[in-house]
Amino acid sequence: MEELIKTLTAAYGPSGREGEVADLIEGMLAGKVDSVRRDALGNLICEKKGTAADGRRIMLAAHMDQIGLVVTHVEKEGFLRVSNVGGINAANSRTRHVRFHNGVQGVLVEQPLKPGETSSLRSYYIDIGAKDAAQALSMVELGDVAVYAEGCFSIGAHRLAAPAMDDRCACALLVKLMQTLPACRDTVVAVFTAQEEVGTRGAQTAAYSLEPDLGIALDVTLCGDVPEDRKLAIALGEGPAIKVMDAHSISNPDLVRELLAAADRAGVACQREVLPHGGTDAGAMQRTRGGMPVCTVSIPCRNVHSSCEIVDLTDMDGALRVLLSYLA
Repeated sequence: MEELIKTLTAAYGPSGREGEVADLIEGMLAGKVDSVRRDALGNLICEKKGTAADGRRIMLAAHMDQIGLVVTHVEKEGFLRVSNVGGINAANSRTRHVRFHNGVQGVLVEQPLKPGETSSLRSYYIDIGAKDAAQALSMVELGDVAVYAEGCFSIGAHRLAAPAMDDRCACALLVKLMQTLPACRDTVVAVFTAQEEVGTRGAQTAAYSLEPDLGIALDVTLCGDVPEDRKLAIALGEGPAIKVMDAHSISNPDLVRELLAAADRAGVACQREVLPHGGTDAGAMQRTRGGMPVCTVSIPCRNVHSSCEIVDLTDMDGALRVLLSYLA
């Protein structure tokens, strides 16, 4: 799974511009699923038909998009003013290497703050090496979106750090699951969703059209195992987390129990997750049409929404084993 993660985190794909990621995933699943299609919003929908006529229709969702910075204005000196696409944390963004879809690279810089000012994206600009506005506009256009450009690298024995680990690590997990999933009674629909970071939009439209019987989101979650961090009972390397609730969804209790039982059968230690804020595609699936049971299988991740998000490959492997056990 490590190579899948490295390939997918290297792809360009901010919200609304997930095509490069979808192309890669479609190639990875060629010949492994019964059907592949893309919908009008850009979701990639990959289906493996079940063997039972009365089998369930299960939607598994992992979002392709990453957070980004959209160009809103060009200063006369050639610097790019930007706004956020998704949850950019200004305090985590000082002097970061960024890139655009056309290969133009730059540095995200914070201008000096006046006394009493707090850091926000209003005080940031991107330096792309242009001498003036005309040259800058020959390199990028208003509305172009930059993403963090740091590459994926190993940290310790079995951990990886990269931008866009949220949620490309879960995309890699879902790819691996569909590559290895044997025939099972239920129909499994893997949906690689678009525009999660700006409001779980892809999951909403996909769930509406697919009408699944239940939904499972695959996403990262925050860790509480670093110095002076918020009190969260999630740690890196202690196994995948089964979400009980977050700000956008309350997981179906029966589905939580079934996933924990699947983990026991697979011999995987799982963590129970209660996240007081934030949400995943499960929230959108839960509220679609007449509603459906949902849950999220979470990958613990440090430094979420930064240029160096860290996951543990043992947690990834554990999540794969839990899902295979559940779907068997």
